[in-house]
Amino acid sequence: MINVELIDKLFSAASIERWNDYPRMVELSELDKQAHKFIIAFFLAKSENEINMSSLIEAGIFEFLRRVVVTDIRPDVFHQALKKKTREINVWVLERLKESLEKIENGEFYKRFERYLSDESLHVKERFILKAASYLATRWEFSIIYQTSKFLNDIETVKNAVEEELEEYLSLNGVRQIVFNKTLARIVDLSGRLRFQKRWAQTQRIPRTSVLGHMLIVAVLSYFYSLEIKACSKRLENNFFSALFHDLPEALTRDIISPVKYSVSGLDEIISEFEIQKIEKEIMPHIPNHMQNEFLYLLGIKDGKKNEFQNRIYKDGEFIAVEDTFAYNDDSFGAIDGRILKNCDRLAAFLEAVISISYGVKSRELINGKESTKEKLKENVTKEIDFYKLADEIEKFYNT
Repeated sequence: MINVELIDKLFSAASIERWNDYPRMVELSELDKQAHKFIIAFFLAKSENEINMSSLIEAGIFEFLRRVVVTDIRPDVFHQALKKKTREINVWVLERLKESLEKIENGEFYKRFERYLSDESLHVKERFILKAASYLATRWEFSIIYQTSKFLNDIETVKNAVEEELEEYLSLNGVRQIVFNKTLARIVDLSGRLRFQKRWAQTQRIPRTSVLGHMLIVAVLSYFYSLEIKACSKRLENNFFSALFHDLPEALTRDIISPVKYSVSGLDEIISEFEIQKIEKEIMPHIPNHMQNEFLYLLGIKDGKKNEFQNRIYKDGEFIAVEDTFAYNDDSFGAIDGRILKNCDRLAAFLEAVISISYGVKSRELINGKESTKEKLKENVTKEIDFYKLADEIEKFYNT
């Protein structure tokens, strides 16, 4: 399972600023960029044939890890450096991550990471999808930067360079749909706007993580859980993307904190009903027809109700709730470990509180939230992974 050192490295992306040499109306972090990239990559991959989704996820995580290690190089310089010093940069990245990565899967995850960095013939299609998704996420960011930078001498040069790169990816169906403002453009825009919604909105924190970044942390935690239990490919894929999209409707309803949601009897049901209406009217019409059933399944929507944290399988076109997903660890069932995803969600919230407290920025809400979340992890014990023990290790690591 994932270890605290690796969690710390991944979470550091929330503090890595992007476009920090340009005036920005909002903060843009590397964690948010990576989350947006993964969301776009999902839709690009589903618009193509013969894309291995498990390989896409793992390759995306490998690239995410490399980027958080190489934090001090501007993206354009980084890409130029990779062209001339690929081997040297990769060796340095591997050295920095070796100790924490070798603890996963008895070192097999590290070996795959090493092969991925050294052999560019591996997962060629998946790499191209990720590169296109990274470009589109950057292009979306630049549309923000451009509004506040028109007075700068070089901004038109940057704009032209961004637009010229587009031609490289127009062979992908999904890219054409997005850039020509067809169906998928709306989803890319909605997910990108989750950058602007901050977690724990009623209290100060460092770093101020967004709903979008939180979704990726939950997805990555679910990925390493799936590796630990030796989940089949489809189960791993579904766990990751169900986690990645679990808060997408909040782009329409805003992040409503649990104490508010559950303080008035029946309020959570009203919110859930409204959420379903918004999904049906403002999200699903923009999902291509061939993806709609799968997307509803990932969101946990059935018969007008949403339960993204329910254990479930998808058999013969039917969404079926199950008690134990381990009996369905085969690609044909497309299982989702909803209850475990809830633990991953709680662990991500716990991390957000603990890391802020470790910086000395704390409040009654953060302290209470940390303790109550840890207690829920203790109550919701799973035989495969001890999330409570991991939370304990996180507290010790950050001295809180």
